[in-house]
Amino acid sequence: MTLRKMVTGALLAGAAFCGLASAAAAGEYDGITVHIMTRPGKVIAQRLIDRGVEFTAATGAKIEVAEVPFAELFQKIQTDWTTGTNSVDVGVFAAGWAIELAGAGLLEDMSPYVAKDTKLDEADIAPYFRAFQKIGGKNMLLMVDGDFQMVYYRKDILEANGLQPPKTWEDYLAIAKAIHGKDMNGDGVADYGSCIFKKRNAQSYFAIQTMAAGAVQTQGTSQGFHFDKATMKPLINNEAWKAAFELYKETGKYGPPEELNFDIGDTRGLFKTGRCGLLIEWGDPGPMQIEADATAVKGKLFAVSALGWKNVLDRATGKMVPVTKENAPHSVDGINYAPFAAFGGWAGAINAKSDPKVKQAAYDFLSYMNQAAQSNVDVTIGWTGYNAYRNSQLDNPDLWVKAGFPADLAENYLGAVKGALNNPNMASDFSLPGAQQYSGVVLDTELARYLAGEITVDEALANIETGWEQITEDFGREKQVEMLGLALGQSNK
Repeated sequence: MTLRKMVTGALLAGAAFCGLASAAAAGEYDGITVHIMTRPGKVIAQRLIDRGVEFTAATGAKIEVAEVPFAELFQKIQTDWTTGTNSVDVGVFAAGWAIELAGAGLLEDMSPYVAKDTKLDEADIAPYFRAFQKIGGKNMLLMVDGDFQMVYYRKDILEANGLQPPKTWEDYLAIAKAIHGKDMNGDGVADYGSCIFKKRNAQSYFAIQTMAAGAVQTQGTSQGFHFDKATMKPLINNEAWKAAFELYKETGKYGPPEELNFDIGDTRGLFKTGRCGLLIEWGDPGPMQIEADATAVKGKLFAVSALGWKNVLDRATGKMVPVTKENAPHSVDGINYAPFAAFGGWAGAINAKSDPKVKQAAYDFLSYMNQAAQSNVDVTIGWTGYNAYRNSQLDNPDLWVKAGFPADLAENYLGAVKGALNNPNMASDFSLPGAQQYSGVVLDTELARYLAGEITVDEALANIETGWEQITEDFGREKQVEMLGLALGQSNK
């Protein structure tokens, strides 16, 4: 981080302390410790730690952050709260996971806290992410991040090779093939056409959904692309998902040889050193390319909101058919786009069984993280893992230029983010009981087996269909139909 950015952050934090004083006076929370659990490492956890130090100085509340592997995060929090251990006061996790915890009565309703909070400015949170904070009309979460995946491309490499930015997934594959093996950072070593993290038990299952969404969802956000919302029948075992799986595997021909063992940190290391022509990622590469160790790509890594498909799923037959305005009314120039809100965003939830004074301190800390004075700084710093979710972040290019973005990059980056948020066909991540099991266990496992050559694509899709059906039965089909309807923004009753 630059000294200027550190000073800016400190000044903004100091301003926020003045606002905090009325709600949480200096020393008010002396002797109180708020125990938080989240994913490990610099991303997400470190900013909680840093802001926790500031919060302690302002209020006396000690913020302790426990870090656990991503694949274990949901289960550890759920177990702690359901068994009555209650060693965790706050979970910071995927917003979509909260509905299962809320359904079990494990989450504190923050609505009364929000109603009294004069600093939160909830109206400034972009509507899509603001909706994530509510379950059944109650504020069960506070966002600290807004997530969906985009496609990034090296503008300089495409221009040098006479190529246009991709519009479809077929374009992605063609461009990756065309530029693979070229020296993209001037070190004399061949680089990669595509970089995608594909490690099992990590986050590979998000990227495959980013690919599949536009082939399956055609009628708007409320349609969904994982299940038939009237029956919860999986929409996985069909030509659309098969095409996405096959294309996803095909990208490996133009990626690093070790790609199946790459987590997100590995691909980020590659793109920051200028070794990737294309990549699928969240919003982080925008600000990450202006960091001191990314000089090879500063101002060169541009984004598009989503890539689309010229053929989409006919749900009645399971076959792919050409896009028309009738079967894909939101399509543009014969291409159906469905930007995927992968993960939705990191959010904080409070344990309903924590001590009342701890809960108040926990809320005040989450509010402090969420408020524009802090978050408008945090989202411009790539390593934090926090991406834009407030209107004041999305509508203010100067904020990003002051953070070090070239003006054209700031315009492109914010345009891509807003293009996704404003797309009426934006696709939502799993947000119903069993969300982590549907995606992080079943989808992830069978995708990894297919990529490793253990099973065919048809076997993978059939196994996912069977696994998803079992999860639905375990939770109760009628209840899942109801919860899916709520998650997609409408009731099915």
